Amino acid sequence: METSASVGPRTGWQPRHLLAEDPGGTLLGAAPCYVKSHSRGEYVFDQGWAEAFERAGGDYYPKLQVTVPFTPVTGPRLLTHPGPLADSVRGALADALSEITTASELSSAHVTFLTEAEWSTLGKRGFLQRTDQQFHWENAGYTSFGEFLGKLASRKRKTIRRERKEALEPGIEVFWLTGSDLTEDIWDVFFGFYMDTGSRKWGSPYLTREFFSIVGETMRDQILLVMAKRAGRWIAGAINFIGAEALYGRNWGAVEHHPFLHFELCYYQAIDYAIAHKLKRVEAGAQGEHKLARGYLPHITYSAHFIANPGLRRAVAEYLGRERANVQAAGEELAAAAPFRKDLVEQD
Repeated sequence: METSASVGPRTGWQPRHLLAEDPGGTLLGAAPCYVKSHSRGEYVFDQGWAEAFERAGGDYYPKLQVTVPFTPVTGPRLLTHPGPLADSVRGALADALSEITTASELSSAHVTFLTEAEWSTLGKRGFLQRTDQQFHWENAGYTSFGEFLGKLASRKRKTIRRERKEALEPGIEVFWLTGSDLTEDIWDVFFGFYMDTGSRKWGSPYLTREFFSIVGETMRDQILLVMAKRAGRWIAGAINFIGAEALYGRNWGAVEHHPFLHFELCYYQAIDYAIAHKLKRVEAGAQGEHKLARGYLPHITYSAHFIANPGLRRAVAEYLGRERANVQAAGEELAAAAPFRKDLVEQD
């Protein structure tokens, strides 16, 4: 993303990565850091904090963001060399984040989509703890989409079958493209989808055309494009990244509107691919309670926040206490409303 200028000074994402080295200069750990002049592209929303602080006469921006830009995927943020020093290095990185924030007169430091273990480490060092939820599909060893449907309540099965049928009824064909299929012509087409949908949804799409060329060259075997064609013309597509255990759904776009095509390309085809390739789960991005009815269940995500100003810190801490309780309650309520057959849930 940095090489393609998708992030950088002109985008409000200034790279300022944090490194931990031993006295001899050997790299022991790192944290991906960006100094930011806005709160876009993060999927953990703090604009309300910014507005409140600025109404009180403070400057919320610039702030420090520790994350992978535009990527609501849980993973390590305090990166360490494996070995006996790993815990000490993580602690040193955590302490350095708060020290740098204060010394640089930044309002705050935000570590988003980190692991639960890192969340606990930062909480012990004075970072405020926040939770949210996403919806993931879990592969229970299914051998086909039909077997997965068999685990759902009858009404949900019928709904999904109808949606899949209606999505493809206008003569739409679906293709899985990966590896050598990912030509520059295909990226031109997909970028058109991305720009059209992104401009309407976000106002300003984040990723440059060069980004897709770079990942298409360096990660082609870890990318799945689910593309739809009608009457010989590509009309829609969704990009996924293939991990060791999961399929990560990211962006989608279309130049024709067809009912349920978004669900087909982004959710159902992803399940088909995960089953065919024995992946353990599908992570279909941030938010989206509509995913629940399609077999995607709620999972907790974590973020940690260091707030330099004592007054703002107290206000945010009080808010997060209530929010964590609400997230927990909402997750339990949504899990209880899962579309799976009740007799199977009771047997489990």
